[in-house]
Amino acid sequence: MTGDRKPVDRVYLRHSTDKQTDIRQRHALAPLLAAGAPVYEDPATSSRVLSLERPGFKQLLDEAAVGDTIRIADAARLFRSVADIIALRPVLIRRGLHLRVESGLLSGIDLASDDPGTKMMVSVLAAVLEFQRDMISENTREGVAAAAAAGKTLGRPAALDEDQTAGVIGAYRDGAAVKALAREYGVSPKTIRRILDEAGAREVPAVEEVLADEGVDPSSLAGISGAAANPILVVDVPGLVAEHLQTASEDVAIRYSLADGQSVRRGQGYSVRVTAPADVHRAMVDASTGLMGSPAGRKARRIHTERVTTAYDRVTAARTQP
Repeated sequence: MTGDRKPVDRVYLRHSTDKQTDIRQRHALAPLLAAGAPVYEDPATSSRVLSLERPGFKQLLDEAAVGDTIRIADAARLFRSVADIIALRPVLIRRGLHLRVESGLLSGIDLASDDPGTKMMVSVLAAVLEFQRDMISENTREGVAAAAAAGKTLGRPAALDEDQTAGVIGAYRDGAAVKALAREYGVSPKTIRRILDEAGAREVPAVEEVLADEGVDPSSLAGISGAAANPILVVDVPGLVAEHLQTASEDVAIRYSLADGQSVRRGQGYSVRVTAPADVHRAMVDASTGLMGSPAGRKARRIHTERVTTAYDRVTAARTQP
């Protein structure tokens, strides 16, 4: 019978980058893991991706039943912003789920409780975690600037060494295709394109050509009927909008354009600089309505909408000038 079901403890793990591990989390949750508690993971997932939009956590919610408890090593593994906890708590409360931290001052407290005291405490905690995240970003930027000033090489190690890079450029100039080079060197087509672009070895291709190079049917870009009606726009998509679209949108043109975009730091946040037809940018705006549930989401969507409109007006105005 359903009423005889025993509540289940469900362990959730997350770390932010592929260079981090969940060893400390597993240590804090060791008794639960030893008891065979089901585990749900979101590896290499930024805390800026809202918990309700992470694949591992969504799977946990799909499988959880009333009375189950979500167990996390520390609160920052699940949420690190006020917007995130505001969106998360009502879902947990409606589903009758509990949320407990296994270590620290919050251990033993059900963070999904609906009483006013817990609500206030969790909101304050989220604000502190958000501040901590922003301070980490600021310290990282200062460290990068100091390293650059000292002449140190920054960024990830190159996927290919100098000889391989020269081989890629030479082969491309001799007529080799990007996808063929990617297979030969065991890297993604995007890596090959970046190498070629940095070397100035190829002209900027049309969007249709890039999609075809990736094996995507160009006809999936609805509305591309001519450059005059659908000009190419360069728009900085706010990071919150980009992260939402990467998880929520199934539009292949949107997902490809974001994946091929360039990250641009903006103060304590970032944007993704996307070059795509106007119809794709409009589709992004239409697909970001899911952000309207939080003040930060509404602000990010408004900024994005204004940037798309401004970019389109600027391009069309330039074309009408004599």
